Amino acid sequence: MRKQLNSNEEAELLKKFRNKATKQTAFVECLGFFQIPIYWHIRRIVISHADADDLSQNTFIKVWEKIDDFRADSKLYTWIYSIATNEALQFLKRKRQVQSLHAADNDEYLLNTLKTDPYFNGNQLQQSLQEAILSLPEKQRLVFNMKYYENLKYEEISEILQTSVGALKASYHHAVKKIELFIQKKLS
Repeated sequence: MRKQLNSNEEAELLKKFRNKATKQTAFVECLGFFQIPIYWHIRRIVISHADADDLSQNTFIKVWEKIDDFRADSKLYTWIYSIATNEALQFLKRKRQVQSLHAADNDEYLLNTLKTDPYFNGNQLQQSLQEAILSLPEKQRLVFNMKYYENLKYEEISEILQTSVGALKASYHHAVKKIELFIQKKLS
């Protein structure tokens, strides 16, 4: 589970970002705090280690470029997660366009990437769970990953995905039911 910045820590970090003399220090602190959770958030979306690594770097480049425009209407991590989510989804969209893939073909591509990933070291049950997650529609997959793996609150996911809490709860519920059915079929 990730540790969240408390209000004072976030205010201090933003204060450092606003000061030219301490902006680089703040960025290094930001990387130290968010780099690993953001990498895993993106990795769960795009599956591939290399793609997740590149997209994480792109995310933090955008954070560096746009931090002066951050108005603190939301929490800093929510803002960074939004950037990361958009980077990952845009990457998948571009990949579909380049390869002229339909959504089902893209899901098959992600599943094949998972199966051949040299960095995946899970057991058969973990493999089945990942396959079940990949079988979900994109929005349900995002909501499930954010809630299950990252333990985000529905209100936080709502800010990141710009979706109502009620819709998110329904998406999560449907995702869990589909995963349960997938695993049951796989085990029987």
